Amino acid sequence: MIGHIILSVSDIERSLKFYEAALKPLNISMFMPFKGVDGHDDLWGFGDGTRAIFWLKQGTPNPDAIHWGFDADNNEVVDAFYAAAIAAGAIDRISPRARLEYYPGYYSADVIDPDGYHFEVTHLN
Repeated sequence: MIGHIILSVSDIERSLKFYEAALKPLNISMFMPFKGVDGHDDLWGFGDGTRAIFWLKQGTPNPDAIHWGFDADNNEVVDAFYAAAIAAGAIDRISPRARLEYYPGYYSADVIDPDGYHFEVTHLN
């Protein structure tokens, strides 16, 4: 199980706006700004309001270095995420559909964010 991830983005304000919109259907929101001290980066934490699992920091993006996925409660949430992400400026990579090449019941959508990172949201039936 992954506890958290930190993603470097080129424009923190743009990325905060994008991820707030794209992750809203998953009930994931930015709630924990962390002011870095003693050489630690400023961070913006997204999660369920009690625990941050996804962090952003200003820096140099490296889209080839990482791919991640968020879990969804059902296929409709995957579809809602995809629609919200596209409306927020994502580029389609793989539209919502069953991807049985991975697992029986694997349903996901994969988008590209403003910095070129691609990530997906998945529901396992």
